[in-house]
Amino acid sequence: MLGWLLNKLRPIEARSAGGGYTAQVMAARDSFISGRRGVAELTATVQSCVSLWEGGFAIADVTGTDLLTRQTMAMIARGIALNGEAVFLVTDTGLVPATDWDVTTRDGRPRAYRLSIPEAGGGRTVTALAAEVLHLRIGSDNLTPWIGTAPLRRSSLTGGMLHAVEAALAETFENAPLGSQIVPLPDTGADDMATMRGAFKGRRGSTLVIEGVAQATAAGMNPTIGQKPDQLSPDLSRSMTAETLSAAREAIGMAYGVLPSFFNRAATGPVIREAQRQLAIWTLQPIAALLADEATAKLGAEVTIDTIRPLQAFDAGGRARALSAIIKTLAEAKDAGIPPGDVSGAMRMVDWER
Repeated sequence: MLGWLLNKLRPIEARSAGGGYTAQVMAARDSFISGRRGVAELTATVQSCVSLWEGGFAIADVTGTDLLTRQTMAMIARGIALNGEAVFLVTDTGLVPATDWDVTTRDGRPRAYRLSIPEAGGGRTVTALAAEVLHLRIGSDNLTPWIGTAPLRRSSLTGGMLHAVEAALAETFENAPLGSQIVPLPDTGADDMATMRGAFKGRRGSTLVIEGVAQATAAGMNPTIGQKPDQLSPDLSRSMTAETLSAAREAIGMAYGVLPSFFNRAATGPVIREAQRQLAIWTLQPIAALLADEATAKLGAEVTIDTIRPLQAFDAGGRARALSAIIKTLAEAKDAGIPPGDVSGAMRMVDWER
């Protein structure tokens, strides 16, 4: 009995494992707050790519439903471009975006959601089944198939380099003594030197230094030889800043499906059209197909989304050349006396989809 009382009065020792459930939840929450994609989204390169995605989805042809409006399509494109996934609650009034969500799964597939719905006076929480939630995700892996991954998350090293280069350039142009010089002048009184310093216009802060010839002589230099202003502006060309910045921009563009030629100043019309076709066919249309399948499963109607026709992402020149060749072939066949039926049969044998 005495031992039982001592055990009751003894304080309970509580321990926590560093890799336990609580640590995983805290790490996931920290990743959500701090951002799962880094800070490269602050750059104009990333925002340009995101704008291309938004425009491509906003102008897409949607058939089979009225819920996927152009505004909703633009929000979906921006969500998947920056977060890798977009979650919308299906309601009677339309699709309502969610800012945060928790999901329960079975066999790797979502079963239910706890959604945070944004409101002007404060958000609210809604619990919904998976059939009531439109959840589009890209870049999912086999470990977490219910979570999407943004292009910046998948290329975080390049995104970090782009942010570092642009941040360094911003700090350099903000704090560096650009345009300042060290000017050698004859030694005079302190008041006269101060007057000379104040006479210089366009000084950046107080970085302009006046060097007297006596000081140069004391340093072992001849004051009458080689006198010229010395620049204090940093030489950024030796750091290969332009090359690094250009390479980072092109790599981020490729992560978003935008060809590097799109950022080339010397790019011409055909090159830009090919870059647009590449973006629409290999990036936007597959994502649109994923969204169409998700909408078909959740909305109960056959939904199709086409981004190629509105973006004019087809080889108009190639089709025109093919049509010209067909007309020329028909004329030559007529002159040669070949029956039209034989020509039609030969044309049907050609695989025009290649």
